[in-house]
Amino acid sequence: MKTKIIGGTVLTEGELRRAEVLFDETGILAVGEKTGEADTVIDASGKYVLPGLVDVHVHFREPGFEEKETIRTGSAAAARGGFTTVLPMPNLKPVPDSVETMRKELEIIDRDSCVHTLPYGAITKGEAGQELADLQGMYDLGIRWFSDDGVGMNDQKLMAEALRFSAEHGCIIACHTEDLSWREPGASVHEAPYAYEHGWKGIPDECESEPLANDLMTAAKAGGYYHACHISSHKSVEVLRAAKMAGVNCSAEVTAHHLLLENTDVKGTNWKMNPPLRTHKDRMALIEALEDGTVDFIASDHAPHTVFDKAKPMSQAAFGIVSLETSFPLLYTHFVKDEKRWTLEQLIAWMSTLPCERFGMNDRGEIAVGKKADIIIADLDTEYTIDVKTFRSKGKNTPFDGARACARVIRTIAEGITVYEETGEEHAD
Repeated sequence: MKTKIIGGTVLTEGELRRAEVLFDETGILAVGEKTGEADTVIDASGKYVLPGLVDVHVHFREPGFEEKETIRTGSAAAARGGFTTVLPMPNLKPVPDSVETMRKELEIIDRDSCVHTLPYGAITKGEAGQELADLQGMYDLGIRWFSDDGVGMNDQKLMAEALRFSAEHGCIIACHTEDLSWREPGASVHEAPYAYEHGWKGIPDECESEPLANDLMTAAKAGGYYHACHISSHKSVEVLRAAKMAGVNCSAEVTAHHLLLENTDVKGTNWKMNPPLRTHKDRMALIEALEDGTVDFIASDHAPHTVFDKAKPMSQAAFGIVSLETSFPLLYTHFVKDEKRWTLEQLIAWMSTLPCERFGMNDRGEIAVGKKADIIIADLDTEYTIDVKTFRSKGKNTPFDGARACARVIRTIAEGITVYEETGEEHAD
């Protein structure tokens, strides 16, 4: 069935212009002033028509931790946040480290996901860092990215083996860089005077930057496609920049919360994430690194937890916040509308086009003829207040409850099918 979007301002070919978009389930058929007949017409007057967002780092918790999130609820949250493609991490039960366990996850995704959900396989068996998982078997199933996210993988011999596989097969090795020898038990926030003032144990920059430096040295020798997850420290930016200048095939992501918040914003466990919020110097280094291309794009690290998980002392509460439903609105509001530091085109590149380019998803990330019909329609003017009670995610663990925002996703379309449409109840303002 052919559908046409009319009246909107469309981001196409890298610029914003008034245009129609004609599409069906097979893809985008035409973009222009007049695009032909359609079975259904969507009026986007006064709204913006944008490529569906792409998030290469989410946690959907299923199988194994369905009390926190499921594929169904996680993908619904993604759709509401404007994400049409998401890549869930493998810290699950069972860990998807073989053909059998990966098939189980893929079956759930095929049954329950309303957006493109393309999972990571584990790099090592059980994410234990002792022996490589069945990378070839999972690759033959169509898996094109591997990670031991949630766990630092610090055996450089295994890292070299994984990267050589990456080089041979053109797949991504994505790493959560963390060396627990730098982190005391119970440490929960960035190591700084603010932590000591509140009686919290701190996590130093080196917990992230030192293993990252080691990984990048291995990548320089072994080749392959290395990707650093959720960079948070100015020291990590420095080693990443040096590696890129030396020609290492590497990329990195930064989260919305590390771009928006600092360690002195922490008020409780809903501000506890791993890596932690760091200093103003770190936050500015991340922003500048994103702008100069040292850090490649933005990911959410959506990490839902139960109320019980967070209703503990800071030293014991779970790390992580939910962010699929808040990342785009908050980044647009802060950096595009208020600060006017970024353009909408830049933000969409970092949240759609560039992750697609790095991860080889060349059939999406743009509104162009032949691309997948993955599209969002957004109201970028009407202000509202973020309210966790409206979240589609099971997780309500966010520091942004009550925050002001002005970018609302009105409709999300994945492969030509509307998977989210605002009902009017989401934003009471």
